[in-house]
Amino acid sequence: MSLERELQKRSGSKCELCGSEEKLSEYGVSDIKENGLKTVLYACQVCAEQMNDSDAIDANHWRCLNDSMWSEHDAVKIMAWRMLNRINADWTQDLLGMMYMEDETLELAKASGDGEDEAEKLIHRDVNGVILEHGDSVVLIKDLKVKGSSMVAKQGTAVRNIRLDHENETYIEGRVDGQQIVIITEYVKKT
Repeated sequence: MSLERELQKRSGSKCELCGSEEKLSEYGVSDIKENGLKTVLYACQVCAEQMNDSDAIDANHWRCLNDSMWSEHDAVKIMAWRMLNRINADWTQDLLGMMYMEDETLELAKASGDGEDEAEKLIHRDVNGVILEHGDSVVLIKDLKVKGSSMVAKQGTAVRNIRLDHENETYIEGRVDGQQIVIITEYVKKT
């Protein structure tokens, strides 16, 4: 059974966050290395757009989290927790105070940096000081030898859909020639 069919069955063909039945698709929870049903939810276009763009958030749309935060599925709980932290209103703080998550699931939710004080967040910057975010594309500015391998990542190689290391602001991860590698940010330029 395909992932989308499993999501349709699990969600009853509704957005797992707001309950909408229109323009639904798979939404992969970012900043989590695992793949599969645990890290994907079925979301409508409105929810997906607002999860991807903090400037587009309509706080009233997310009052639906009062119900969806109690989901038994980790991906739904993780995104509910993240959105409650992004909105940061009195009512969202009340919901966060009631929300229960296993420690492992809470760590996955925190992987995006939501819920941290701005002063504590790690900021990844490329060689020019431009802020890098999860999912960005970068270009290597010099040839890099990959440790533990005979591979050399060539200057000018594009690395798409990067992941940020949430413990070290100088490291990002990305795929080069089909291999997932760690790259130091001083050797990349955002495209």
